[in-house]
Amino acid sequence: MRSSRRHRHTRRVTAAPALPAGLATRPLSTADAPAVFDLMAACELHDVGTVEIEEADIIADWQRPSYDVSAHSVAVLDPAADHPDQHPDQHPDQHPDGRLVGYAELMGDGRYDAAVLPSYRGRGIGTWLAAWSRDRARADGQVELGMPVPEGSDGDRLLSALGYRVRWTSWVLRLGAGERISERPLPPGYRLRTATPADHAQVHTVVEDAFGEWSDRPRRTFDDFAAGVWLRPGFEPWHLQVITSDTGAEEVVVGVAFAWNAGEPDALDTYIDRLAVAREHRDRGLAQALLVAAFAAGRQHGAVTSSLSTDSRTGALSLYEKVGMRPSATWLNRAVSLTD
Repeated sequence: MRSSRRHRHTRRVTAAPALPAGLATRPLSTADAPAVFDLMAACELHDVGTVEIEEADIIADWQRPSYDVSAHSVAVLDPAADHPDQHPDQHPDQHPDGRLVGYAELMGDGRYDAAVLPSYRGRGIGTWLAAWSRDRARADGQVELGMPVPEGSDGDRLLSALGYRVRWTSWVLRLGAGERISERPLPPGYRLRTATPADHAQVHTVVEDAFGEWSDRPRRTFDDFAAGVWLRPGFEPWHLQVITSDTGAEEVVVGVAFAWNAGEPDALDTYIDRLAVAREHRDRGLAQALLVAAFAAGRQHGAVTSSLSTDSRTGALSLYEKVGMRPSATWLNRAVSLTD
């Protein structure tokens, strides 16, 4: 989620207040993944009514070889608070220095994530985290910084008040229980199957080439890409499906769908994290065939609903709506120039 465009009239953000008395800060570590998950889940439940984040998402981001979470993050803790109760499986020793009530981390490429526990909002923690993130990003030489926030949420109102503009809009789209996407037969010369390790290099190329057409982030290395796909915690072979073309001298990967099931056991949802088709093989129904296959595989593994996300940079919203998917949440990517 990045943009190189600038607004000449973006006003300068105000100085941050000090953190409330009694709160402490320190960098995050990989051991904090469960606590960050609990915090983000509590925020999503409060702001949009559902929990989309998984702990595996956090671990996958943090295990990228190029990323050092401790060097790019800050935790805000309340040492005097009772041990956290957001998650029934959480153990007291996960917070030996207090309750995690807020955090921020720079993800690179002009993007950051931050959250404040709903019961701790309105005290200046979010403003302080925004200022910390801007200062840290400037020190890294970044010229713009932004993050996604649910439309109309506390975070959206805060960043708007601080002068952050909307870079783009994102939507979570869903198929309800029992709903299906019409199947699209593959044209001659194409085959859909589960990916194998031998396909991984081509999977990386197809996805990064496709996403690079509309996202101005640097190309992810193979190892960073792997950390979020086949090395993601809980990965199973059915999560990664490909369409290959055998019209040339050898079989070549030309389409990719990466999806998994998430949620409660009796209400699993198949979420497509990445969907890509090589440019020269588009407009042949391959993307729809991948959608059908990914959602069908999810249902075979117990899912009752299906979902994905897209944003205004891709121009794909109408495509998904045409196959019956409907927006269930809207997020705004708000950003600010660091050079004004």
